Amino acid sequence: MSSETLEDHVTLQRGKTYKSKQLGEPGPVLLGLASIARDGGFRDDNLKTYGGDSPANLILHPGDIYVSLKDVTQSGDLLGSVARLPETVKSGRLTQDTVKLNFKTNVRQSYIYWLLRTPQYRSYCRSHATGTTNLGLAREDFLSFEVPPLDAGRGRLVTLLDSLDDKIELNRRMNRTLESMARALFKSWFVDFDPVHANAAGKPTLPPDLAVAFPAAFIDSPLGDIPAGWEVVPLGNIAKFDKGLSYKGSGLVEDGGLPMVNLGCFAGRGVFNREKLKRYAGDHKSRHRVVPGDLVVANTDMTQNRVIIGSPALVPADEDGDGYLFTHHVYAVRFKKGFEHWKQHVYFTLLKPEFRTIAEGFSTGTTVLSLPRDGLTSYQVVLPPRDVLDRFEGMVQPMLARCVAMQRESRTLAALRDALLPKLLGGEIAVANDGVEVA
Repeated sequence: MSSETLEDHVTLQRGKTYKSKQLGEPGPVLLGLASIARDGGFRDDNLKTYGGDSPANLILHPGDIYVSLKDVTQSGDLLGSVARLPETVKSGRLTQDTVKLNFKTNVRQSYIYWLLRTPQYRSYCRSHATGTTNLGLAREDFLSFEVPPLDAGRGRLVTLLDSLDDKIELNRRMNRTLESMARALFKSWFVDFDPVHANAAGKPTLPPDLAVAFPAAFIDSPLGDIPAGWEVVPLGNIAKFDKGLSYKGSGLVEDGGLPMVNLGCFAGRGVFNREKLKRYAGDHKSRHRVVPGDLVVANTDMTQNRVIIGSPALVPADEDGDGYLFTHHVYAVRFKKGFEHWKQHVYFTLLKPEFRTIAEGFSTGTTVLSLPRDGLTSYQVVLPPRDVLDRFEGMVQPMLARCVAMQRESRTLAALRDALLPKLLGGEIAVANDGVEVA
């Protein structure tokens, strides 16, 4: 009996082009290459809605699976990559770069999804790639990928993989919620000055021991009305911005050396993506090093969409214990003596939409965007008293610590998932009474 292939189970619905002038209008999100993670998985960090015509056959709903049969990165990481629309996205529209899997049998769809996440499938895609400038995967080659029988062992492994993915997604959503809560508190206290307005109206909204830390009046400033007793200063008065190492490609290594913070580590929204750390074994100076907890800022953006330029991030815990390097595409924020306690405040300040607009305005370049130092040093910030800062940090630090803990847990779960994936095709699975045993 001949083995089955994807063609036995699915047909492909190709997406279509769209009108760029209707980007951002209410409608489904666009499911192009930017919505698929390298080597598989859904990305939601740069989704755009589309208000134009979207025929029903181009619309995807939660649980639907789609694939990229193109890769414009030359790395091959996106070629054949698969994504599954999550419950958090109510509808999406296929673009010309993606195809939807329409199932014509009752095969378990999660099984097909995880098969397309295996390293064996990834190797198959690369070996069948066509093109030199833009890589492509022929529909016939994609549909010819063999599908082993879904026996009991593979079925239990699929269930386990789904459970791991669900937990990783839950952690991600919880992190988003905690990040939003911290930003909302910062905005309330340091942008909208809600406690000051409440005190001025004689109706404090905070507990008495906290409300007393805020004044009950405003004063005029270069930035408009600010709380009495607070001041406005440019960032350059409290910190300097060091540029990192201009490294040589020959110094990049897979193992050894030091982890190096680079543009890939900036995921937007203040999130640090440690999976994008590079390792470097070449020469460097002490000024090219940062330690956990340091504040770093992206000074370059190669995407032209200005999502990364000026983005801040806090350097995460160091699992090796030797600290980090950082590249010349990154500034390390070095606070001057007596201003070290401003780190959290400056971090959230650089996340403000107002600063994002200013950073974009300072950005220069056509192919690669660059943010000069004076785009940061000249930016004016409102400085509250130390007591208010300490109260703020005491409230947000547990939230950020929880985020770090969940990120660490998700990395562990993802490592387990990636270790199990090759077994799905290899057949090295034994069925146990209480779960899955991997041979």
